[in-house]
Amino acid sequence: MANIKKGDLVQVISGPSQDRGGDRGKQGRVIEVLVERDRVIVEGVNFVTKHVRVGQSQRGTKTGGIETMEAPIHVSNVALVDPETKKPTRVGHRNEEVTKDGVTKTVRVRYAKKSGKDL
Repeated sequence: MANIKKGDLVQVISGPSQDRGGDRGKQGRVIEVLVERDRVIVEGVNFVTKHVRVGQSQRGTKTGGIETMEAPIHVSNVALVDPETKKPTRVGHRNEEVTKDGVTKTVRVRYAKKSGKDL
């Protein structure tokens, strides 16, 4: 079971700090999870400039130029944010029984472990 999923609030825990122009300490929502590459794309983190070739859309408008977009970051460099304390925390799993339409199923559920100091 994956620790980080699309839509989770995560915090960057490695790399250069913000005062040195990096992203460490920034929080953002996960836009996409690239499972095969062990990477996630986080909203507002790890911006890169991409040069796009000039072309035409079907309506005839010109496209292209220099765009800024979020680049993937390795999943080990982000930590899930505890919704109560708003600090990065580790993730645990536990089995819970869920009853739906009279049928009981055992499901693995993620939960935020106790977050002490900053990770």
